[in-house]
This record gives sequence, C-alpha cells and structure tokens, in this order.
Amino acid sequence: MDGPGRRWPLAATVMPYLLLALLTAVTAVSRTGGSRVADLTLCAAAAAWMLAFFTLRPAWRERPRLMAVFFAVLIGIAAVLVLRDPWFGFFTPALYVYAFRVVPWPWEPVAVGAVAAVAGTAQAYGVGKGTPLGAAEYLAILLANIVPMCGFSWFAQRSNRYQEERERALAEISEANRRLEASLAENAALHEQLLAGAREAGVQDERRRMAREIHDTLAQGFTGVIAQLRAAEQAAEGADAAAPAVWHRHVDAAARLAKESLTEARRSVHALRPEPLRTARLGEALTGVTERWTALSGTPVRVSTTGTPRPLPPETELALLRTAQEALANVAKHARARQVALTLSYLEAEVALDVVDDGTGFDPARAAVAAPRTDGGFGLVGMRERIESVAGTLQIESEPGSGTGISARVPAGPTEAET
Repeated sequence: MDGPGRRWPLAATVMPYLLLALLTAVTAVSRTGGSRVADLTLCAAAAAWMLAFFTLRPAWRERPRLMAVFFAVLIGIAAVLVLRDPWFGFFTPALYVYAFRVVPWPWEPVAVGAVAAVAGTAQAYGVGKGTPLGAAEYLAILLANIVPMCGFSWFAQRSNRYQEERERALAEISEANRRLEASLAENAALHEQLLAGAREAGVQDERRRMAREIHDTLAQGFTGVIAQLRAAEQAAEGADAAAPAVWHRHVDAAARLAKESLTEARRSVHALRPEPLRTARLGEALTGVTERWTALSGTPVRVSTTGTPRPLPPETELALLRTAQEALANVAKHARARQVALTLSYLEAEVALDVVDDGTGFDPARAAVAAPRTDGGFGLVGMRERIESVAGTLQIESEPGSGTGISARVPAGPTEAET
C-alpha cells in the first residue's frame, strides 16, 4: 500500500520478532521429538530470513523485486508452520504489515489475499476438509478472511491516491501562489518605476510650463520696463520743455508693466488662468493685449475676429494668448515693423491665430539651425512647444525684407490628453 521507502515505525519493525519468539516458546512447550525440532528450525529460518533480508538491509526496502522475493519466502515458511501448528496463525498480523508495506500496487491485493488465506487456514484447522460440507466450510472461512482484507487494501489504495493527488494539487497551488507573489512583486516594482517616470515627466512638463510662463510674463514685462526706463532716461537728458511729461509717461508705463508682470507671475505660480482671460473671452483678451502693446511700442495693431466665437479649453486659450504675446514681443525686439495684423479665426474644427507684420523679416531655415539663444528667451521654440502641447501646429513664413507671418492652428474641442 505504501511505498517501500516509507519510514517504518519501531513497533512494526520489532513486532514480527516478538510474535515469532512467543510462538516459538509455545511450540517448544507443546511439541516433542522430531516435530519440535522441525518447527523450531522453521522458526529460526523465518527469524534469520527477516533479519538478513529486511532488518539489516534497510536499503533493500527500496527495491520492489527484492521485497517481493522476501515476502514470498516468508509467507511460504509461515504457511508451512500454520499447516503444522495452527497457533502460527497469530503470526499473520506481522505478515499483513509486510504485505501492506513492501509489496507495491497492483500486487498488494494478491499479497494481502495470500496472508488472509494463511490466516483462514489457521482458523479452519479443525474443520474436516475431506467432506463436501467441510470443504465448503473451509472455503467460506477463507473468503471471510480474503474478501474484507482485499477490499480494505483497495479502499486504502484509493485513499492514498486521493491523498497524493491532494498533496500534489496543494503543491501546485503553493507554487502558483509563489509565482503569483513574485509576479505581483515584479508588477509592483514596474508600477513604482512607471510612477517615478510619470513624476519625472510631470516635473519636466511643469518646469517647461513655468519657464514659458516666466518668459511670457516676467521676461516680456521686464523687457518693456527696461525699454520704458531707457526712454525716460533719454527724455530726462533732453532740453525740451515737454521732457518732464514724457519722462513721467515712460515711468508710469514702466511701473504699470512691473505690476502686471508681478500679477501674472503670481497667477502662474498658482497655475491659474492669466489675468486677460479671467474676465474676458479670448478675442477680447487679445484686443486688450494688443492695445497695451501698441501703447508701449507705438506700433499699431489691427485686430480682427472671423467666424462664430465659442468657448475653448483653458489650455487652448492660454496657448493662443501666449503665442500672440510672444509674436508681438518678437516684432517689438527684431522686426522694426510699421504695422501688425492679428487675426483670430474660428473655423469648423479648429481655431487659427495669425500674426503678420511688415518688418525686416528673416530666414526661417537659417533660424532653425542657428545656435541656441543665450538670453534665456524661448522665442519661436517656446511658441511651437506651447502650441504642440495642445495638439496644434505652428507655421512661420518670412524672408528678409518682406515681413513675417506666424500661423498657429489648434483643435476647437478638447485635446486627447484632456478627454
């Protein structure tokens, strides 16, 4: 029933010798003459066989063929002893232990049946087997021993198989759980890496946003402040009677620019919409920006809106407003234009912002490969990044002496990132 390699309890190892010793003593007292010598010789042979083939050779218990030989010889000796003296039927418990322990399946029921036959023979020792009734009684005794023991062997084997399958299933479940834990640990590590990457990307995006905000607010504002202060300095050096009024106008403009830049900087830090967009639509905000720019630069701007104005996502309005501010700042610093046209167009699926000036112009191809700016500004690169951040496109058309046109187009609805 159990594999030969199963560890044997001490009682099961010692019991056969104790039973055999007890039966040997009974034989020595009950038998005389040649019969006693023969019985004692068989007892000695059984003890020597168990000692040499089983007790002193634990490694042989792992070899089914050797154990089959061991069991066959031992049950043969026991059968002879039972035929000679019925009290040797008390040795069958030891034989059952060997049958269940050393004989592998499917031969285990055969071995168990053989032991049961020896036990039944001992029990039917006094039955006369020469008559049909005696033979039938003997056969009934044999069956009464063989059938229950073989049935027990079969059920025990089924129980063992079920237990083995259960243990195997538990081992598989344990292994699956181990792999699952390892997978979860790996997934957790990957999740941490993704979170770290997302945080790093968020930090970089926020840095770029803040850099653009600082450029669009503080840098442009300070540039205007510097320009106004220089103009005030020049007015103060003049001998014209109107110089004090001009000086005060430039100083007031510089102070106003400084206040507006400070306000915008605070709102950028708190990630709020810029002041021009808080209380006005995009078109109105652009008009206000151009009016202030004209007042500072002295260059007129013609503002027009086409199509039906409609609400846009805050990020889209901010990107268009900042692009207009940067374009006007570039005109003031580089173009020496006489006039500027700004057009906001509400189309079916997108919104377009066009800023065109009649200034000196430049070569966009050379500007694209020019060395990076060293004044800290973002310029065209910043405008392009801001428009692309809301899934838009930026086109620049210019050539030396023919002015510059900047066209920004963005989707009219929410961007993919917002949905």
